Amino acid sequence: MTMTLPADADGLLAMAGKSMFEAFARDAMGAMVVDREHRVVWISEGYLRFLPGLGFTEPEQFVGRRVEEVVPNTLMAHVIDTGQPILVDLLTNQAGTFLVSRLPLRDDAGRVIGAVGFVLLDHPETTMQPLLAKFSRLQTELDTARQQLAAQRRPRHTIASFIGASPAALEVKRQARRVAQIGSTVLLLGETGTGKELLAQGIHAAGARAARRFVGVNIAAVPDTLLEAEFFGVAPGAYTGADRRGREGKFKHADGGTLFLDEIGDMPLALQSKLLRALQEQEIEPLGSNRVERVDVRIIAATSRDLAAMVAAGTFRADLYYRLNVLPIRLPALRERLADLEALVESLAEDIARRSGLPVRSVSPEALALLARRAWPGNIRELRNTLEQAALMTDDLVLEPRHFDGWAGADASASTPAAQPTPEPATAPPPASAGALPVPDVPPGTLRPLSEQVAEVERTAIASALRASGGNRALAARRLRMSRAALYERLARWPELPDGT
Repeated sequence: MTMTLPADADGLLAMAGKSMFEAFARDAMGAMVVDREHRVVWISEGYLRFLPGLGFTEPEQFVGRRVEEVVPNTLMAHVIDTGQPILVDLLTNQAGTFLVSRLPLRDDAGRVIGAVGFVLLDHPETTMQPLLAKFSRLQTELDTARQQLAAQRRPRHTIASFIGASPAALEVKRQARRVAQIGSTVLLLGETGTGKELLAQGIHAAGARAARRFVGVNIAAVPDTLLEAEFFGVAPGAYTGADRRGREGKFKHADGGTLFLDEIGDMPLALQSKLLRALQEQEIEPLGSNRVERVDVRIIAATSRDLAAMVAAGTFRADLYYRLNVLPIRLPALRERLADLEALVESLAEDIARRSGLPVRSVSPEALALLARRAWPGNIRELRNTLEQAALMTDDLVLEPRHFDGWAGADASASTPAAQPTPEPATAPPPASAGALPVPDVPPGTLRPLSEQVAEVERTAIASALRASGGNRALAARRLRMSRAALYERLARWPELPDGT
C-alpha cells in the first residue's frame, strides 16, 4: 500500500518544523545553534542569562567560537560528528546543572550541517528531585556491583599464602616476587599437591595485572575434543547445536589478566601448535571463525611432569617447551621442607575449622613427629586430607598419633615404638598347604609397611630397565609394560634414579 501525500505536504512539514523550533526557542530557558565546524552561530535571548556563569559579559565574546571552548562538558560536537541526537541529558559546569536536549540539523540531502541545543530546565536538582534520587540510587548500585566484581576477580591467595620459612620455601617466595614484576611466561614445576595454583595466584596478585582477571584451567580435566573451544572460544553457529551467540574462550576471558594453565603436560600434541601461536602472537581464532582476535594475556603454566623428558620422547613440542620455560620455578616436595610441617599443620587446621564450623584442632608433638616420618607422595594436598579426616572423626581438641591410624601412621608404624606389634609367643609355623607360596619367618621388629616394600621393588625395576635401555625412557616404559606418563610420574618421585648414561 502506497501512501500519497497532499501536494502541499512539504510546505506543511516545513511550517511545522519552523513552528516547533520557534516554540522551543521561546519556551525553553535557552537555545543555541552550532554549525558543522562546531562554531556557535546563534543563541536565544533566554541563553543570555547563562553567559556570566560561563565567564562572558557580551554575546559577541561567545558567538562565533567553538562550542567546546565556551561550554565545558557539552556534547554538541558529539551530536554533529555522529549525527545521533541526545534527547535528555544532564549538563554540569561552572554555570550550574541543566537538563538539556540536543538534536542534529540536516540539509535536504540528509547531511549533518550543525546541531541545535535547548536548555529545558536549570537547577533540575530541585525540580526533578525524584528522578535524580533514582539516578543516584542506580549509580550507587552500579558502584557496589563494580566493587563486588572486582572482589571476585581478585585472587584468593598472595605469595605470603605459601606457608613456610624453610630455606626451600623462602627461595620459592623470593623467585615468585621477582617474576611477579616481569610480564614473561612462568613455568611452575613440582609434584602434585605442592601448591602450584596457590603460587600462581600469588604471582598474579603481586604483579601489574592484579586488578584484572585470574583465569585458571586444568587441562587434564577437560576432554581433548573440547580443549580448543575451551581455550579459543566458539564462533556463533560454528557447528550444529552451538550457541547462536557464540562462546568466549579462556584466552578472551582472561584478556588483560593472567591465564593459568595447570597440567600443561597433558595437552594433546595436535593442540600444542595452536597454543604456541597464541603465546607468541597474542592472537586467537575462535573455533569456526576466520576472524583473528588480539588478546593481552600473561601465561603461568604448571606441571608435575618432566617436560624435558617428554620433548625427548616426542610427546611434547620442543618449541612450546622453550616458550613456556622462560621463568621456571621448582616447588619443593613436602618431604624436602619438613621444617615447615608444623606451620603448615597449624594453617591447615585453622582453615579446616573455618570451613567445617568445628573447633580448631591442635596436633601433639608426638603426632607431629609421626607425620614427619611419612613420605607424603601427595604433598600438602595429602597432608590436608589426612588432617581433615582425623579432625572430622573425633571430638578431641588435640590430635594424637592414635588419631592418624590408617592414614599417616601407615608409613611410620615400623619406626614408632608405640606402633610396633607386640611379639607373639614363639610357636611352630602352620604347615603350608599344597601349592601355597612359602612364607619366610621374618622377625616382627624388621617388618616394614607394604607400601614401602612395593615402592622399593618399583625403584629397583625402573632403575634396571633404564640401565638396560641406555637411558631411553620410552623404551624402558615399553619393557616394563607401563605407560610413559606413569614412568615419568615415578621418576619425578624418585629423582635419584640413574638415567642409564
